[in-house]
Amino acid sequence: MRVAIMGAGLSGLACAITLEQHGIEPVIYEKRSRIGDRFVNGEVLLSMFTRPVNDSIAYLSEQFGIFLQPAAGISKMTIYSKHKKAVLKGQLGFTNVRGREKNSFEAQLGRQVKSKIHYHSEKTYEELLAEYTHVVLATGDSDYAKKTRNFREDLTVSIKGATVEGSFDPYEVMTWLDYEIAPFGYGYLIPFSEKEANLVIAFPDLSEIEIDIEHSWDRLYQKAQAELQQGLSVTDRFQITGYPMGLCHTGRVGNTFYVGNCFGAMMPFMGFGQHASLMTGIYAAHDLCGLGHYEELTKPIRQSYENSIILRRAMERLSNETLDTIIQHLDSSWGEKLITNPKLDPLKMASYLLRPYIKLTQ
Repeated sequence: MRVAIMGAGLSGLACAITLEQHGIEPVIYEKRSRIGDRFVNGEVLLSMFTRPVNDSIAYLSEQFGIFLQPAAGISKMTIYSKHKKAVLKGQLGFTNVRGREKNSFEAQLGRQVKSKIHYHSEKTYEELLAEYTHVVLATGDSDYAKKTRNFREDLTVSIKGATVEGSFDPYEVMTWLDYEIAPFGYGYLIPFSEKEANLVIAFPDLSEIEIDIEHSWDRLYQKAQAELQQGLSVTDRFQITGYPMGLCHTGRVGNTFYVGNCFGAMMPFMGFGQHASLMTGIYAAHDLCGLGHYEELTKPIRQSYENSIILRRAMERLSNETLDTIIQHLDSSWGEKLITNPKLDPLKMASYLLRPYIKLTQ
């Protein structure tokens, strides 16, 4: 068996580490100059979106021998709508850094990989398929999935973010659900440390509305400064427009495995997907090692995606007044129990309740 992995991101590296644990040494092909050669941004692993797994870091370590150190544990989340706010407290998850940073998740995984990595690779999927017995597509986007007619595109999104300097609580994240700032989308602030954070706005590309992304980000920037009661200096920026979100029709086609964002690991509700991305890489390796069938192993990830798309469609039908009501309910003991109770799956519950509503309004 000769395995090629196309892409040295989260899913590709998780796949390589798992294969190595079982005596298979893959060859990794990465088009960039190094692991994590992309813009720096903060991300989160929120327990309420990974259930029944409540601690992704411990789970990956104990069950699969993949060791990651987050930037911080999240003990507080403040969610703002136009006129209301909810403050949630507890062990909510973790923050981490991605991209060109020495302790990014990609860099941490890279230090655990022993297999050969070919950087600046121009190898195509077709070339690898001719040379290797198995190919794992971990390219970080859906391009090859779409090229091979194996992708259901549900929507595209646009994102604009910046690294900002100020004074932050590393254990607190902030989220804005205010459609006057981000129409049918959201904004968030994720600290990297006590001095740096990521401020990001994201929203779906809808044909019926035209959004000035610069104006929207500037409004979020002003709102964040007001809430934090401090000025925030911008040190770096990034922007992504028209990024497709969807799901592979089939996770394995012949001897090709689609993992990470090539599989459809990013959840359309609020863009989360690190845990799912890592798990698709691990599950592809388990299939290759005869430890399970990829399609069966990834069924829960597919279901989470389907639940998430229901919430995304629901968000596109809500008003700021409805969001105020939702946030007001979250700012209660009931809301906190819903988010922090490890036996409850808010994503599954919300999608179940909203499914009839989505059908009625279509």
